[in-house]
Amino acid sequence: MSQLEHIEAIEKRLWSAADLLRSSSNYASNEYFLPVMGLVFLRHAYSRYLAVKDKIEPKLPSRGGKTRALTKEDFSQQGAIFLRPKAQFDHLVALPDSEDRAKAIIEAMESIEADYENLRGVLPKNEYQELDNQVLGQLLRTLNPDELKKVTGDVFGRIYEYVLTQFANQGAHDGGEFFTPVSLVSLIAHVLDPERGTVLDPACGSGGMFVQSARIVEEHGQRPTERLTFRGLEKNATTIRLAKMNLAVHGLEGDIQRAITYYEDPHELVGKADYVMANPPFNVDEIDADKVKRDPRLPFGLPGVNKKEKVSNGNYVWISYFYSYLNQKGRAGFVMSSQASSAGGGEAKVRQKLVETGDVDVMIAIRSNFFYTRTVPCELWFLNRNKTKAHKDKVLMLDARNVYRKVTRKIYDFSPEQQQNLQAIVWLYRGETGRYLELVSQYLGRVVDEAQACMEWEDDGEISQLLPDYLAAISTLRDTIAQCSPEKVRPGTGREAGLGHEVQRNPGLEELDKEYKLFVQDIARFHQRADDAQRQWENTADANVALVKLTRQLEPLAEASRDLIKQTDLLYKLATRLIDELTAATSSPDGAKRNPGNGTRDITRARKAADEARQSAVEQLKQVRYFWKQAHWLTERLPEAKLRDVEGLVKLVDIKEIEANDWSLTPGRYVGVAPEEVDEDFDFEETLREIHVELEDLNAESATLAATIKRNFEELGV
Repeated sequence: MSQLEHIEAIEKRLWSAADLLRSSSNYASNEYFLPVMGLVFLRHAYSRYLAVKDKIEPKLPSRGGKTRALTKEDFSQQGAIFLRPKAQFDHLVALPDSEDRAKAIIEAMESIEADYENLRGVLPKNEYQELDNQVLGQLLRTLNPDELKKVTGDVFGRIYEYVLTQFANQGAHDGGEFFTPVSLVSLIAHVLDPERGTVLDPACGSGGMFVQSARIVEEHGQRPTERLTFRGLEKNATTIRLAKMNLAVHGLEGDIQRAITYYEDPHELVGKADYVMANPPFNVDEIDADKVKRDPRLPFGLPGVNKKEKVSNGNYVWISYFYSYLNQKGRAGFVMSSQASSAGGGEAKVRQKLVETGDVDVMIAIRSNFFYTRTVPCELWFLNRNKTKAHKDKVLMLDARNVYRKVTRKIYDFSPEQQQNLQAIVWLYRGETGRYLELVSQYLGRVVDEAQACMEWEDDGEISQLLPDYLAAISTLRDTIAQCSPEKVRPGTGREAGLGHEVQRNPGLEELDKEYKLFVQDIARFHQRADDAQRQWENTADANVALVKLTRQLEPLAEASRDLIKQTDLLYKLATRLIDELTAATSSPDGAKRNPGNGTRDITRARKAADEARQSAVEQLKQVRYFWKQAHWLTERLPEAKLRDVEGLVKLVDIKEIEANDWSLTPGRYVGVAPEEVDEDFDFEETLREIHVELEDLNAESATLAATIKRNFEELGV
C-alpha cells in the first residue's frame, strides 16, 4: 500500500472515531468538533516532537560526560512544539480506565499553554469534562495507529486539514465558513508564490491561507518562520482558537486579532502588506454605510448604498480593502462570488476604477460545488501592484470551470496535476518558461516510471511484480476452477495451450486460455515499449521541441496501458463467469449445493487473490496514461511553450476590450466556449460503481437524518 493510501485509510478511520461522539452521545457536531480538533492537535504535536527529538539529541552538547537537556528553543528552531512528559500522547494513551482522562488532557493542554504564550487560552480544556471517560480513551487510542509510524512528511498536518474539512462539510461551526477548501487555497498560494514579507488575511477563518503560504516557502527550500510574518483578522473567538491551533500543528505562529473587519483595522496595515490572501463572506448586505464611508481602505469609494443606509453588497468593500492593504510591490489573491466580476450599478463603477489602475492581474473562474457548505460558483482574483510594463494594461482571463475532479456527488476539487496545469499557464504568462518545461518533463518522466512499475514495483522494501503477479493469480484461479469442475460442464479432454495443464475441454476455459496467451504476448510488448521509452526519456533534452516530440512518441505506450487494463478486466470476467457456471452446475434444483468439499473455499481464496492482483495492476496501468494525458493536455494547448489564446480556457485581454464589455472581469465572457471533447477513457462499469457509491452516500445520509429526526422527537417527548 502506498503512503497516500495509508494516509487516506487513517483519515477515514480517525474521522469515524471522531464521529463516534455524535453517534454515541447527545453531542451535536458543533459541540464536539473543538475537543476532537484538540486531540488531533496533541497527536500531531507529539508526532513532530518525536521527529525533531531524533534529530536534536545526537547534536546536543556534552560537558563532563553529561548531555544538556532538551529545551523549548531546540524545538522552536525546528518548527515543533516542546512537550513535557504529561503532554506527550503516549502518556495519555496509556492511561487506564480508572484514571480521569479529561483531567489528564486538560493538564496536558495547560502545560503547553504555560510554555507557549501565543497558545494561552486557545487550546480546548473544559470541553473535555463533558465527555465520557471511555469514549475519550477510544478516541485517544484511535488517534495513535501503528500505520502512522510508516509514513513520512507532514502527515498529521494533512489529517488536521482532513478533519477540518469533514467538520466544515457538516457546517459544524460558523456554518462551515471557517474553512476554505485546500484545493482553492493551494491554487491561490501557488499563483501568488510568496517569498518574503507580511501575509495578511482579513477574514482568516481557520488559517488555511497561512499554512499554504508557508508550504510555498518550504517548497523553495526556505524556512517559513524566517521569511513570513502572518497577520489575521477574524470575528469569531472560537474560529481564532481553531486558526491558532492550525498554525501551531504546522510549526507556525501568527498574530490573529478578533475584529469585525468592516469597521476595524487593529493591525493598521494599509499600504504595508506584501501579500493579502482571503476568502471573505460573499454578498453581505448589512454593512453600515455611515461607519465605513470615510474609511481609508476604500480608495474607490462606496459601491452603493440602499434605502436602509446599508452598503448594497459588501463584495467590493472587501475587494477595496484587499487592494488598499497592499504596498507598492504587494500582491493579493482571494476568493470572490462570481456575481462580483460583472455586477452593475455602483459596483461596476468601483470595478472600473480598479481595472484602470492596471493592477488586476489574473482572474480564474471556478465551477460550482468546490465548497462544502455552498454550491455556487466563484472566481479567484489576483491583484499585483508591481506588474511588468508589458502586462500593465492587460488581464489574464482563465476559465477553469471545465477543470475539476469529482470527489463525491456533492464536492469537486482539483487533482494535484490539474492545479499544476493551471499554474503552468500563469507561469507562461509571467515568462517563466523554464518552470513550464520542467513540469512537462516531470510528467513524461512519470509516464516512464509508472510503466516500469507495472512490471516491478517497490513498496515499504517489498518488491511486487504487478502484471506478472496478476498472471500468476489468474493462472491459479483458472486451475482451481478446472479442478473443481464437474464432468457435465467439461466434456472431452486435451491439453490447453499456454498454461500447460491436462484438463477436460469446455468453451469457457478455452476462451480464458486464448485470452491469457494474448495477454502474455501483449505484456511482453508493453515491457519492450517501456524499456524503449526509458531510453528515449534519458536521451531527451528539457527543450520544448524535444518534449513535444517525446509526448507523441510515448502515446503508443499510454494507449497500450489502456488496452492492458481492458484485457486485465476481461481475464477476470471470464474467470468469474466460469465460477458462476460452476456454482450453477453444483447446485440442485432447490438451490442446495452438492459435494462442495474444499473446492468452494479454494475458489473463493483464489478469486479474492486474483481480484486484489487485478485491482493493483489496473491502478498502476492507469497511472501511465494519466501522466501522459497531463503532458498531452499542456503540449496540445501550448505547443510552443508560450502563452496563447485557447478557446474556452485562456485569453490575455487588454483594458480596451474590458471597457467594451462593461468592465466585466468574468473570464467566460472573453475566452469563449471550449470545444466538446470525447471522453476516450469513459468506463461504463466504473460509472456504475460511482453511481453505487453515490447511492450508498444517499442511504447513509438518509439513515443519519432519520436518526436525528427520531432523537429530536424523543427530546420533544413525542
